[in-house]
Amino acid sequence: MIFKKTLLTALFLLGYFCNAQILNIDREDGNDTLFKKFKASIFASFASDKQRKNFLEFSNTTELDYFLKNNYFFILLNQTDLAYNGTKAIENNGFIQVRFRDKDTRVVALDAFTQFQWNGIIGMENRSLLGANCRINCLEKKKSDLYLSVGAFYELENWNTNLSTYAYSSDLNTKVKRELIRLNTVTKFAFKLGKKIDFAGINYIQFPINKNFMKPRWALDCNLYFEVSKKINFILHYDHNYDDYRVLPIDDYYYNITLGVQLKL
Repeated sequence: MIFKKTLLTALFLLGYFCNAQILNIDREDGNDTLFKKFKASIFASFASDKQRKNFLEFSNTTELDYFLKNNYFFILLNQTDLAYNGTKAIENNGFIQVRFRDKDTRVVALDAFTQFQWNGIIGMENRSLLGANCRINCLEKKKSDLYLSVGAFYELENWNTNLSTYAYSSDLNTKVKRELIRLNTVTKFAFKLGKKIDFAGINYIQFPINKNFMKPRWALDCNLYFEVSKKINFILHYDHNYDDYRVLPIDDYYYNITLGVQLKL
C-alpha cells in the first residue's frame, strides 16, 4: 500500500509541478499562442485496503484558469488529502486558493490572492489569507527566468490540539486564535543547466510584522528536470517549510523529497 501511494503521489506531483501556474514556477508550456478563456487540470486518486480496519485514502487537486484578453487571469485551485483508518481520520489537509495574476508578460504586475487552508496533523484547524504582491520581471530569457515579488498579506489562524488527526502530544488541550500581517517576499527562478537539464523553483520568506519580525517563515519548492526523451522526464522534487514562530509545540522544520517519472502524452 505504501509503495502504491508513493508511486501515485510521485506521478501526480511530477506531472503537476511541471504545468501548474500557481504553486510552482515553470517555463511556458507552449500553449499561450492560442487564446483560450478556460483551462482546467484535475487529478484524483482513491485507495482502499483491508487491514485490521478498512484504510481509505483520497487525494484531489483541481485547477481552473480563466484568462482575460489583457494577459491577466484568474486561478481557482483546490488540493485535498484525506485518510481514514476505520472511522478515525488520520489525515485531513488541503487548501482552496483564488489568485489574480499576470501571465509573465509585464515588467511590473499585480499578484493578488486569497486562500483558505487546513492541516489537522499539525493542529491547524484553519488558516485564512488575503493579500497582494508587486511582481517584477527581472529576467526572462529562453534559458533562464527570474521574478521577484514583494507585498503583504493578512493571516487569520485557528489552532486546536483536540483535532482527531493531531499527530503530537495528546496531553494538551489548547485552542489558539492568531491574526497578524506578514511581509511577503517571493523569488521565482528557472535555469537551464544543460541541454536536457532544467532547474526551477520558488522561494518564500514571510516576516510577521510585530515584535517577532526576525522569526520569518521560509518555504522553498523546487524541481530538477532530466529529459530522457520527448515523452519522458525524470524529475527530482524537493520542498521544505521552516517556521520558528509556531503557535503549537510542533516541529520547526518539515521537508519532502520525491523522485519520479513524468510522461508527456
